[in-house]
Amino acid sequence: MKKFNTSIYFLFIFGFLLTSCNSIRVYSDFDSETDFKNYQSFAFYKTGIDKVEISDIDKKRILKSIEKNLKLKGMTVSEVPDLLINISTKSSENIYIDNSYYSPYYSGWYPYYGRNYRRVSHTTSEGVLYIDIIDTKSKQLVWQGKGIGFLSSNKMNRDELVEGYVNKILSVYPPQKEESVN
Repeated sequence: MKKFNTSIYFLFIFGFLLTSCNSIRVYSDFDSETDFKNYQSFAFYKTGIDKVEISDIDKKRILKSIEKNLKLKGMTVSEVPDLLINISTKSSENIYIDNSYYSPYYSGWYPYYGRNYRRVSHTTSEGVLYIDIIDTKSKQLVWQGKGIGFLSSNKMNRDELVEGYVNKILSVYPPQKEESVN
């Protein structure tokens, strides 16, 4: 019976880790004085996007997903746009240390046997994607979305991963202003 409980426990933990690693946390901020209903068209800010230090393939994936998402919201691509879209990225590597490695062999002049050693158990890469939306008339940032999640180098799901990031970030655009209740 104990083996059965252990395997259920393992499956539960594995499922939790699998779903938690795929989650994307989203944050956004916007200019509360901006009326987003006035914006109908957009273009990409090429100068800013060219400076982003990611592969051209990933840039293309991100821009394609943004364009698709904004078109679904009723906006159009234009040579004379209401909004400019810029992106930026950051990444960091998380290193996990395993303290449970134990050596049963005597070492040195210490009066006890065995030592605990630390070793790197695994690493993960966490990425941040910023999507900036700039009003072309005022040249001011009016909305910024930020998505944070784990990165994968697996080509099989890279397109889906990028589209998931973008969809989740732009799910809160345009912002819904809270109406005051009297």
